[in-house]
Amino acid sequence: MSNRNTQANKQAARERLRAERERQAKKERTRRQLIVAGSVVAVLAVAGGIGLAVATSGGGDSGGSGPDVWAKAAKAKPVPPAHTAGTNGTTVVIGKPDAKNTLELFEDPRCPGCAAFEQTAGATVEKDISDGKYKAQYHIGTFLDGNLQGTGSKNALSALGAALNVSPDAFLKYKYALYSKEYHPDETGPDKFADDSYLIKVADTVPALKGNAAFQKAVKNGTYDAWAMAMSNEFDSHKDVHSTPSLKLNGTLLGTDSPQGKVAPSTVADFNTMVDKDLKK
Repeated sequence: MSNRNTQANKQAARERLRAERERQAKKERTRRQLIVAGSVVAVLAVAGGIGLAVATSGGGDSGGSGPDVWAKAAKAKPVPPAHTAGTNGTTVVIGKPDAKNTLELFEDPRCPGCAAFEQTAGATVEKDISDGKYKAQYHIGTFLDGNLQGTGSKNALSALGAALNVSPDAFLKYKYALYSKEYHPDETGPDKFADDSYLIKVADTVPALKGNAAFQKAVKNGTYDAWAMAMSNEFDSHKDVHSTPSLKLNGTLLGTDSPQGKVAPSTVADFNTMVDKDLKK
């Protein structure tokens, strides 16, 4: 074997090695391209799925309580529940008509502070109403739907209208249940009140509403959606109320002073003290 032949063999070996490297590199490029293409398809599929979910979820349940529904409700003529008075049935007063005092409560269904107040003093308020200590007027807003995103406050208020149509007692018991530790949603958690089936589940803890077909139909059909929007507008008209919960007794705000305004009492003892101080005898 001459030196020339040896060099030729080495050259041929180098050429084979270079060709093999090129073949492997081309194979690797092809594999990477397939992975990237597959990833793009997967991302597009997920994005499409998310888009479909957003497009088909109305912000509520199968009852259709999405933003478009509420935009229509805001323009519709309200159907006032029974046991209401005033323009569009936005005056909700519960208690003995001859009670000398009126306690006004300003709340939002999704408000955690309102839930804390109801869990603390709700039973006391209900007893005082029954005893004739005062009658209660309810102003219920929905501003937290804008602050937190969602439709739960409006949807829960509509369901409260359906409960009020059954009876004032059903309204009070249902409101108390919605604000309970067991059923009130966390402020940063899912918008549970946007789901009609969840609202009906909570209602089943109230004897007058349990299995109540008329109540359930009203919730699912959004019978009181327009009324809920009217109630929300009435709430917004009170410019001296800057937070929830807020309380007024005979027109005077109750609570301790703070930079944000009056802070509602956090204990039953404080609540009773503030109420008793301003009661008309």
